[in-house]
Amino acid sequence: MPTLRWLTREDDVRAAARVPYRLLEEVPDLSYGDRDTGNMLIQGDNLDALKALLPFYAGQVKCIYIDPPYNTRSAFEHYDDNLEHSKWLAMIWPRLELLRELLAEDGSIWVSIDDNEGHYLKVIMDEVFGRRNFVANIIWQKKFSPQNDARWISDSHDHVLCSAKNKENWTPIALPRTEAMDQRYTNPDNDPRGPWASTDLTRAEHRDRDYWALVTPSGKEVYPARGRSWSRPKENIEVLQREGRLWFGPEGNRMPRLKKYLSEMGGLTPQTVWLHNEVGHNQEAKREVLKLELGDVFDTPKPERLIQRILHISTNPGDLVLDSFLGSGTTAAVAHKMGRRYIGIEMGNHAATHCQPRLKKVVDGEQGGISGAVSWHGGGGFRYFRLGAPVFDETGQIRPDIKFPVLAAHVWFSETRQPWAEPDPLSPVLGVQDGRAYALLYNGILGDKSVGGGNVLTRKTLAVIRAALPDAFAGPMTVYGERSALSDATLESEQITFKQTPYDVKARA
Repeated sequence: MPTLRWLTREDDVRAAARVPYRLLEEVPDLSYGDRDTGNMLIQGDNLDALKALLPFYAGQVKCIYIDPPYNTRSAFEHYDDNLEHSKWLAMIWPRLELLRELLAEDGSIWVSIDDNEGHYLKVIMDEVFGRRNFVANIIWQKKFSPQNDARWISDSHDHVLCSAKNKENWTPIALPRTEAMDQRYTNPDNDPRGPWASTDLTRAEHRDRDYWALVTPSGKEVYPARGRSWSRPKENIEVLQREGRLWFGPEGNRMPRLKKYLSEMGGLTPQTVWLHNEVGHNQEAKREVLKLELGDVFDTPKPERLIQRILHISTNPGDLVLDSFLGSGTTAAVAHKMGRRYIGIEMGNHAATHCQPRLKKVVDGEQGGISGAVSWHGGGGFRYFRLGAPVFDETGQIRPDIKFPVLAAHVWFSETRQPWAEPDPLSPVLGVQDGRAYALLYNGILGDKSVGGGNVLTRKTLAVIRAALPDAFAGPMTVYGERSALSDATLESEQITFKQTPYDVKARA
């Protein structure tokens, strides 16, 4: 597969591995409502924040939507968008790599972009997610009138590039039908199956086997028009006629048409062109944000209806949504109203001055955007976090103030590449994965912080670990601790691989 080359590529494709793991520290004064919903608003650099999320959310996110800087050579108030092309590529690559790790196997990622970097982004996404997992390039009509002062051609659309983590596992959810669509269905013959609309029963191709005389209820023989033929085999059409699924007109003597019943119609298959009257436009998005009275407005907010469509196609209620370029907070606001869990990441104080107040208003039941369409009246809540210190110091050693759950999550993730669910915060056993158990003796988890005490693997601490394992488990085990007091022969007979903290803990993954 062709790859994209740029000046700093060799360093940039390894950048994600060099990002330190940082702590996520809650700011209770900025959290709001029900703090146990699983919703998170994180203030800080999104590259660091994404790395911090990995031990807890790898493979858990059902839908990622991001709206990164477009590199349009214009100065945005909240973003330095005047990046050299190579710097833009260097910015987006490691973030996409970490986002892929967070994405569920049946998840999808949607990225808003314009023509300045859109085609380069497509090539990078093909490299990171796999060309076979590309789903579609959505064209969103962001403007409904021409820009008459445009020097060349008025720009009326943006792209939304969609890729799946594994396309074979991902299925889009059909869009709901509109009232206008349903009004086209009537029931002039009082068919007991209800309202219907008719479609042509012929194809625009002549086939001898499908060209024959069909007898109407009035006794008239009819044939397809010249150059056409029936669209399905004779035996199938005869079954449809017996079942009353053909319409021959009120007198029963017209060319038959196939009935399509409203009761049998499913949702609509998503298409690649999204018009402004369906999903909103730039001016609608700005009006939505202005009504919230949050102060100055982002130059490029997205309308809530656009995000609603993306989340409808890609998620169900309760699924986890992630936006690491949260901007004005639209993705989190829409996910909240639609009953999805969410993680939003925004750099700088804008997270506290714009995103947090907007989500507070959502919790309190604000009625802008899609609120009416989804019958939103308030509820729920979120936790607000800032990025804290790295888990490991500059030499790769564990910082002395790191708590057990933090290190446990990193140990579990480095061993299994799975997020840690913290099944029992008071147990040294982290869990069992692929027939192997993992345990951590650290920070006095067994209630003994003395030198040579509970952080050392002894027969006593081993007995505690064994007691905490599932009853039927008798397989191999990896144990992390300050040191082991057991002999090599004992470790071998007990099927234990011992790893010493801090030296055997991976600082980066």
